[in-house]
Amino acid sequence: MRVVIGGISHETSTFTPVQTTWESYHERFYLQGVDIITTFEGTNTPLGGFIDAGRENGIELLPTVFAEPHPSGPTPRPIFDDILQQLLTGIDAAGSIDGILLELHGSMVVGDLDGPDGLDDPEGFLLAALRNQVGPTVPILAQLDIHANISPQMVETADVLIGRETYPEIDMAERGRECVTVLRRIWHEGLRPTMALYQIPMIWGLRQATAHPPMREAINRLHELESRPGVVCASIAVCYFLADVPHMGSSVYVVTDNDAALAQTLARELGEWCFARRAAWHYELPTTHEALKLAEAAGDYPVIFADSRDNPGGGGPGDSTGLLRTFIEAGLQEACVLYIVDPEVIAACHAAGVGRTLTMPVGGKSSPLQGEPLMMTFEVTALSGPEGRFRYDGPMYAGLEGKMGPSAAIRQGGVHVILVTIREQPFDTAFARSLGIDPRQMRYIGVKSTAHFRAGFEPWAGAIYLVSESSVHNLGHLPFKRLGRKVYPLDDI
Repeated sequence: MRVVIGGISHETSTFTPVQTTWESYHERFYLQGVDIITTFEGTNTPLGGFIDAGRENGIELLPTVFAEPHPSGPTPRPIFDDILQQLLTGIDAAGSIDGILLELHGSMVVGDLDGPDGLDDPEGFLLAALRNQVGPTVPILAQLDIHANISPQMVETADVLIGRETYPEIDMAERGRECVTVLRRIWHEGLRPTMALYQIPMIWGLRQATAHPPMREAINRLHELESRPGVVCASIAVCYFLADVPHMGSSVYVVTDNDAALAQTLARELGEWCFARRAAWHYELPTTHEALKLAEAAGDYPVIFADSRDNPGGGGPGDSTGLLRTFIEAGLQEACVLYIVDPEVIAACHAAGVGRTLTMPVGGKSSPLQGEPLMMTFEVTALSGPEGRFRYDGPMYAGLEGKMGPSAAIRQGGVHVILVTIREQPFDTAFARSLGIDPRQMRYIGVKSTAHFRAGFEPWAGAIYLVSESSVHNLGHLPFKRLGRKVYPLDDI
């Protein structure tokens, strides 16, 4: 078998001030040809799953292009068109092929949605372009994020979509392998995948961690559905609510073996089960100050406070100051904050050097909604190299190299802070340790993340509190205008 691999993956917030540029892609991943294989082989990523399972099964892999920036604002249309053309050119150059395996996110937005170049469903647009090029008989399969906003066009155009089943998303390579398995079944067993979508009129709340109730029950029901006769695979998409597009919302999508009625019936069954429990997926978050009181009363250390609203992994600017301010004002000892995005302070730290003391405003520079900058007098305790390179411990992205850009570790009193240039949430402790800070030795840990941090932090944490601080992504003031339908909890349905 000769199989093309590649993709464009971007989680796009239409509410963030963080712009997406060509540099954004080069900061994370912009890879062509064999570089895709050398970068992702053996890693816990969808492409890693494609590559490893493909080689195990004697598949000739034909890498084209893979592009992925960190979550941010819409990708300009010329950039998207350029990458898509490279993908199409790579497919054309590959000659005769037996399938296409893509890593997509499922919540990408392109261009100005108020202008003629805007695309509110670029994944659907991309899949349609590929289908037009290769015709109806070449199977197209895509591995999607659990936070995808699934559109009807995506389901109508692809042969198979497979979403991740864990959050934190530690099953990326496993789901990539599943794509390879299904593709082989199409060719060797005569499988005729038929896919159906049920769009749930709701935003899934923050109760999404799949190892814990109530989300664990939803995943158990998903697995039970997948075990039924005739079902090839099924997925729950909890949605990405920071995209103001018509298909924003949770959904269930099911693939059967040539049974459209069964696929639709089962998608509706699970989707209605999820909607009937809509209130269970939501709860009010405390501030860091309120959560700190709860944590001190409980006494389970080390305690982690996760600032979910300023999560760079969801497109947040990463420089809100509410959590940091609480740590400083409380005079905490053995405390750290991961991470604050502030290139201005980092440049001053690199100019001054390790051991120097500086007084500067930290954070709060991207938007007034992120909170006021916090005036700090701090010691520079460590500096990164020019690219801030490190290697993920995992289980998320295990083995993959990452980079945070020029970075610095600073300390005021008992509070250590890591400042980064490239916006990313802490998936594990590897980067912090590269700057001499081991969060496992701390008593109080603040992270800019919603759930992915759990993969590397939860096994040793005494307690975890999700908190909400002022941010551009606070749900209550997001100006949705393109949904065109009622969606819980924005509407009382």
